[in-house]
Amino acid sequence: MSSKLLLTPGPTNIPERYLKIFGEDIIHHRTPEFRRILKENNENLKKVFKTKNDVYTLTTSGTGAMEAAVVNFFSKGDKVLVINTGYFGERFAKIAEIYALDVINLKYEFGDSYELDDVKKILSENPDLRGILATHSETSVGILNNIEALGNLTKNTDILLVVDTISGLVANDFDFDGWNIDVAIAGSQKAFLIPPGLSFITISDKAKKAMERSDLPKYYLSIKQYEKYFEEMTETPYTPAISLIIALNYSLKDLLAKGIDKCIREKYELRKHIEEKAQKLGFNLLVKEEKNRTNTLISIYREGVIIKDIINALEEKGFTVTGGKGKYAASLMRIGILGEITKEQVDEFFIIFEEELKKQIG
Repeated sequence: MSSKLLLTPGPTNIPERYLKIFGEDIIHHRTPEFRRILKENNENLKKVFKTKNDVYTLTTSGTGAMEAAVVNFFSKGDKVLVINTGYFGERFAKIAEIYALDVINLKYEFGDSYELDDVKKILSENPDLRGILATHSETSVGILNNIEALGNLTKNTDILLVVDTISGLVANDFDFDGWNIDVAIAGSQKAFLIPPGLSFITISDKAKKAMERSDLPKYYLSIKQYEKYFEEMTETPYTPAISLIIALNYSLKDLLAKGIDKCIREKYELRKHIEEKAQKLGFNLLVKEEKNRTNTLISIYREGVIIKDIINALEEKGFTVTGGKGKYAASLMRIGILGEITKEQVDEFFIIFEEELKKQIG
């Protein structure tokens, strides 16, 4: 195991039981054994996303899945609303703009979730709107956006609800079918506890119809190809990251045996514990409202503290935490809890954290 504890929003430390898979010889991806694994993963991913639809596994980081979520369902000039509550909302907007979509970038201050009335207003003023692109758990900030409320707005319309739950899934409530979501994406290096390299995408019947109309260029990221190969042969169209897919097979079984609800509860309790300890050290929580806080990470800051120096010192002592993005690059600390992190490890971290803080502020 690593001597460093990754308190980051992903990647996580890899549990020993999965690490050994990467030392084993590889199998071929056009064999009955691999097809069985792929089929099993699909069934288990459906349970995690809470959907009756197939879940396709792409060999790409989460950003590749974000791009796939744009190029497969829209056409040049389509009007989309991007709910931008941080760095990854901004990334969705950039991808959509690069592919010549007409983007309404609804941008909020760091630490604020979106306002439903703002979205309703844009919908009423833009009857030609084709999609809403939203981030479920915004890791640059620590925001958890209310996706269910958006699904209630789009469910009986032709507007597609496209959701990045890359860091949200497993650590927070998520219900693809129940919340009327049309496209959702996730990634392997987050709560699945395996290395980066895989992303997952599931789509509704409404999204499948939109996929037929889409005229944006796509080859490697064409979901039609993934759908065709999976339905006809239970295979991927291109060479996948075989070892990661095998590790995912074990990870999914473990997650479901434990229960997603239990995972969410554990992360919630760990988040509350960290919030309490940080506030005792005089730190503020960036996300003010409890209902808007993700169980994925905790964003904290304190006036007059050069957080970068503390982050560097913690790294030397075996704890990796991340700083902020954008205007909070120098002042914010983000403590991620997606890995298999115990309360005892958090307490050890805070002992060192407090020592480093005292060195700086006396």
